[in-house]
Amino acid sequence: MRRFGLALLRHISYSSFTHVPPVPRTCCLQQGTLTVSHPIHSCHHWRGLGSTAVSQHIQDLSGPEQRLVNKLYDGLISGQRASLAESITLVETQHPRKKELAQVLLQRVLAHRKEQERRNGGKPLAFRVGLSGPPGAGKSSFIEVVGKMLTGHGHKVAVLAVDPSSCTTGGSLLGDKTRMTELSRDMNAFIRPSPTSGTLGGVTRTTNEAIVLCEGAGYDIVLVETVGVGQSEFAVADMVDMFVLLIPPAGGDELQGIKRGIIERADLVVVTKSDGDLVVPARRIQAEYTSALKLLRRQSKSWNPKVVRASSQTFEGIPEVWGKMESYRDAMLTSGELQGRRRAQQKVWMWSLIQENVLWHFQNHPSVRDSLPRLEERVTRGAISPGLAADLLIKAFSTTTTTTT
Repeated sequence: MRRFGLALLRHISYSSFTHVPPVPRTCCLQQGTLTVSHPIHSCHHWRGLGSTAVSQHIQDLSGPEQRLVNKLYDGLISGQRASLAESITLVETQHPRKKELAQVLLQRVLAHRKEQERRNGGKPLAFRVGLSGPPGAGKSSFIEVVGKMLTGHGHKVAVLAVDPSSCTTGGSLLGDKTRMTELSRDMNAFIRPSPTSGTLGGVTRTTNEAIVLCEGAGYDIVLVETVGVGQSEFAVADMVDMFVLLIPPAGGDELQGIKRGIIERADLVVVTKSDGDLVVPARRIQAEYTSALKLLRRQSKSWNPKVVRASSQTFEGIPEVWGKMESYRDAMLTSGELQGRRRAQQKVWMWSLIQENVLWHFQNHPSVRDSLPRLEERVTRGAISPGLAADLLIKAFSTTTTTTT
């Protein structure tokens, strides 16, 4: 498999620039004369480059394009919510040229944020919190109450709420903003609902970039609410500073209903709806999870995961939840683990984008594309096994790649 991966990357380095018809404009995000000719995924190869390369790329922009990027950047760093919303829309676009503009904008925002962090002694200015849990756990209500409390304390709060998309129509309800009515009217809060668009991770592919834009706009607390669909929590845990798991009381056998892997990633467990008749079951669930967490291996040397109860209706426990979050942030900053976690996350996200683009190249390779319908039909008839079909496709790709190189 490793040999296949090397062959695939070697093929991409040749075929992406020689066998695909070039687009009208070039992407010069690297010094030299290399022209990126991939019509869709070209800009993903150049994420994370320095300011010199960005300056060179800006010279390639037309007048209207340069004015657009400047307008969005100036509005963004001055805290204009309209500019932030438009910037996120640009990042989410599938248009090939607009993707390149989005990367230029992101690089400028990253440079701005890096300078701010340098002035802050190398410590991050924003605190990223991921929240997830099963449907009905009260995630939106919890975020609204916590968000209103934080804006009341002078914080600027950004909420990136991800809704599941329909596999049939591709549509999404995007109902989180309608459920956070009070917070959506708060001028110190920004709520951006986004569809998953089929992303298994429960977060959109551009969520990580939206976080960067929110921080560039001056939001010091970024809350990412994800779809609670099991394995999805691992995706958000790889892009936030703290992962919070919300669970409702009286939901059956909770310890069986929540996967162990998710609990292991949780830095804080919040038992929601702890009011009225649910106080007693909430206390029981809190005790069960507290005992269960003691049996799990610690993720951090500076923090032991906690289990707390809270009620969005009565506000009971909400200040204590935020107090735990602040304690976590302070402990992780003091030890340097938070900064280390962010550096590791950037590498994880880079490889996830590489995997996505490598799969795209594999699927659109001429030999694979020609053989795929016939092999799929044989697999569905039971004539060959899925494993054999996969091996044949990989062999077809690798053979052509070796011949080409």
